[in-house]
Amino acid sequence: MDAASHHLTRVISHGMGVEPVISDWPALTSAEVARVLRHYPGVGQPLRLEWHSPRPFSAACVMQTESGPIIVKRHHARVRDVTALAEEHRFVAHLKARGLPVSSALTTTDGATALADDYWTYEVFPLAPGVDLYREAMSWTPFTSCTHAHSAGQMLARLHQASAGYDAPARPARPLVSSFTIFSQEDPVRPLQHYIEQRPAIAEYLENRPWRGEVAQHLLPWHAALKPYLDEFVPLWTHNDWHASNLLWTDATDQARVQTVLDFGLCDRTCALHDLATAIERNIVEWLAIPQRAVQLVHLDLLDAMLDGYAATLPLSARQVRALAALLPLVHAEFALAELDYFHGVTQSPQNASLAYDTYFLGHADWFHSNEGQRLLSHLEQRAQGLAKT
Repeated sequence: MDAASHHLTRVISHGMGVEPVISDWPALTSAEVARVLRHYPGVGQPLRLEWHSPRPFSAACVMQTESGPIIVKRHHARVRDVTALAEEHRFVAHLKARGLPVSSALTTTDGATALADDYWTYEVFPLAPGVDLYREAMSWTPFTSCTHAHSAGQMLARLHQASAGYDAPARPARPLVSSFTIFSQEDPVRPLQHYIEQRPAIAEYLENRPWRGEVAQHLLPWHAALKPYLDEFVPLWTHNDWHASNLLWTDATDQARVQTVLDFGLCDRTCALHDLATAIERNIVEWLAIPQRAVQLVHLDLLDAMLDGYAATLPLSARQVRALAALLPLVHAEFALAELDYFHGVTQSPQNASLAYDTYFLGHADWFHSNEGQRLLSHLEQRAQGLAKT
């Protein structure tokens, strides 16, 4: 069966800016889901398709079935194959065994947690408990309350506790995986070259760019400030996409707490401070408001609430907070390259590829020289000074 010819309907999706766009990937159809579910015992007959996810990198839907609602998620095989999804599912299984509230993929009649079908790869989940408060929220939009931020920080610390002992190696080169293999090194230039060589689409994109000079100008000065803290970065499997929209909540109020953790698609072996810095980058800075010349982009009250929640379970030393601040200007860099790999090599979008390289890879680091970026880093330094006195 030619899968591509059977999925021509596209839905409105989150783009790379504030405006919704037509999705890159065809929407799941009822007939397609029914065909997939034949491989999943116990699910029963599909009854009605209730919702399409607006997330941009895959297609997903909620389907009501005889056994209850389920989520079906479809990836292009060039983005995630069965082996890649199994890497994610094994990590989730470890976390679940350690008591973290996560949603585990259902298994097929063959005992696999993912299904390959022509161009596509599927995973199926039961609808996890909790309220999807941030269902329509873009990444890089903030929590709506300090209580949410505090609870998210606590749950992230719990995840890091549960991850301890999971000793799988780092994931191989894949699109859209948030790794930490370049700037975690004393000399990042050689691992950056290796990263590019492993990903032909990035190498092709950079052929006509003076990327070595751009990296030296925009990123290496931040790395020089980071080098004294490299010993704080103890390897650990992490979530790497800790945003409010990847969490389900106990209720629909500002006092809600995290009930379930979702979406481990970017997970990899990084370190706890990298995961925490990513959580700050995703939830505390309103990057999408920069083109509108918004004056206040950083939510320091939410930052403090999230760090307080994290530290209530895993206390942070003054040096760790300084390491966190030093890492922030670089924390998005490797994932920006992973996005470049995806946009140039898979969806072949010149506009989004340029956005990934110029705005995310180089531009996010530059932003930390701005007044708002400096305000964020200064606040973390003040927090570190307070910890040093206690």
